[in-house]
Amino acid sequence: MNTPNTGSSVNRTRWLTLIGTIITQFALGSVYTWSLFNGQLSMKLDTSISQVAFSFGLLSLGLALASSVAGKLQERFGVRKVTMAAGVMMAVGLMLTSQADNLFMLYLSAGLLVGLADGAGYLMTLSNCVKWFPERKGVISACAIGAYGLGSLGFKFICSYLLSVYSLETTFMIWGGMAMSMIVIGALLMKDAPAQQTAGYKTSEKRDYSLAESMRLPQYWMLALMFLTACMSGLYVIGVAKDIGESMVHLSAQTAANAVTIIAIANLSGRLVLGVLSDKVARIRVITLAQVVSLAGMSILLFSHMNESSFFIAIACVAFSFGGTITVYPSLVSDFFGLNNLTKNYGVIYLGFGIGSVMGSLIASLFGGFTVTFSLIMALLVISLLMSATIRMPHKLAEVKKALQHA
Repeated sequence: MNTPNTGSSVNRTRWLTLIGTIITQFALGSVYTWSLFNGQLSMKLDTSISQVAFSFGLLSLGLALASSVAGKLQERFGVRKVTMAAGVMMAVGLMLTSQADNLFMLYLSAGLLVGLADGAGYLMTLSNCVKWFPERKGVISACAIGAYGLGSLGFKFICSYLLSVYSLETTFMIWGGMAMSMIVIGALLMKDAPAQQTAGYKTSEKRDYSLAESMRLPQYWMLALMFLTACMSGLYVIGVAKDIGESMVHLSAQTAANAVTIIAIANLSGRLVLGVLSDKVARIRVITLAQVVSLAGMSILLFSHMNESSFFIAIACVAFSFGGTITVYPSLVSDFFGLNNLTKNYGVIYLGFGIGSVMGSLIASLFGGFTVTFSLIMALLVISLLMSATIRMPHKLAEVKKALQHA
């Protein structure tokens, strides 16, 4: 009998998959350095920064769309091939961006191509990795999504250095080559997780819901609205933090720019703290905590006369909550609807990331100023908080109904 060997082989495979996922996520997170390039691209294309920055909105939308179909691709081709293809596609997108000489070309390359590549790799590798570690989903999510966050911080220094030494075009080429190499190396270490056996865990009464079954349940849409709200508040505030500091708090451009560092630290802290906490406390309660923290931050932004300290505390609260929510959510969705169909079930909910990224900016541009957008986010956060306090898992709800029938 070679059971011990088989066990150690599986253990080795899953740890290698985790290492590969962390390397891949670090490279995929590099897209969050995008604001570094807005100024130079605006000069090169002779257009406004806001028009150039719209490419990042398209990138976020592409990321969300690709994430929602990545499960289908994984079923057909396997995690390794899809991840490698995502790495090549990301490099092609960045290399085409280096040659873009008009806005349409920029939107196509930096927006759609890079966004689709990033999304194809992000959610699929994360879900696959979580499936390998059903007993510590929160910690594994925190490691993978933490690496994604660290990638944005690490590549901020890498890309800043490259821009100081090389031309804009060469920087995009080197960035594309580096990201592709890391993603391909990461992919080679990964293997597809086996189908999950729920017996043997505390969740033995649960079952796996297909995407069609999940979408027929009210809990699915409650979770989707909560996720959309968290993404809208996080992405909007993160995107305009520097501008809020300058126009609402009257900080100097240099002081307001410190918001970027505060956000990066708070975002990463949220991912690690709430990710680890989610293995010890019911995950929906962790989401409730994140919502309360976000509400505190939004209340400061809306109702107080901010100074430098309160402004930094407010954006830190929102960034902490956002980072924690997107870390806990994959495991939360698997708690509700099972692990086996996680990539598909979370994929549709993850569309909220793309919709949220566009919604905040759209409302701000339609109605003018920050206050209307902050007010809407505040209202959605209150609704989300009520939902997280009252939502019940499908199998728990079924048990309650059964008990009432027998009573």
